[in-house]
Amino acid sequence: MTTSRERILSNLRAARQPFAGIDPEGSPLPVVPQDDTSPGALLGRFLASAEKLACQLYQPPSPQQALDVVAGLLGEGPALAWDVNHIPLPGLEEVLKPRMLRPGQPQSDAQIGITGADAALAATGSLVLVSGSGRPRAASLLPPVHVAVLERARIVPDLESWFALQRQAGLDRWRAASHAIVISGPSRTADIAMTLIMGMHGPAELHIVIV
Repeated sequence: MTTSRERILSNLRAARQPFAGIDPEGSPLPVVPQDDTSPGALLGRFLASAEKLACQLYQPPSPQQALDVVAGLLGEGPALAWDVNHIPLPGLEEVLKPRMLRPGQPQSDAQIGITGADAALAATGSLVLVSGSGRPRAASLLPPVHVAVLERARIVPDLESWFALQRQAGLDRWRAASHAIVISGPSRTADIAMTLIMGMHGPAELHIVIV
């Protein structure tokens, strides 16, 4: 398997590169231009954009109140969550411990998923989640309700800005990740008779707790 992989990659690297004679664009324009990228403006833009996507937003003034919000959203069913060290909310472990899926219990039994967020995109109201060890992708995609705990400092102007930050930090973590997901509101589809249905391919509710 390793030999086949290396042979394929070697062939790809040796292939003629397309558009070799075209100079790279020096200053690409953002898809959604923003004049004000101050923290307050980014927060306001993100809130407005996420609200349009039918996200349910919370801005508790203290960590304890944020914990109370998450505890109130847990409901009665079992939970599927990232490891608590990847979710920026002190005290969450004690709240989640009695509610987590039992060992051997199928993930499909989970009624709520709890995650952190790697970034929030002010331009579109989207969340970026990078999966990996201790950060199961299923927590944000499988349960009917997804609760994401978002640090305010992780709100960036747009996806281009987030990619730029990844390049500045080095790409080791990006290459080690299993998936990167951009989530824009609850799952929805209008494929059938142009009728909007929420939760068809993922969570029907997305709650974002900003800390």
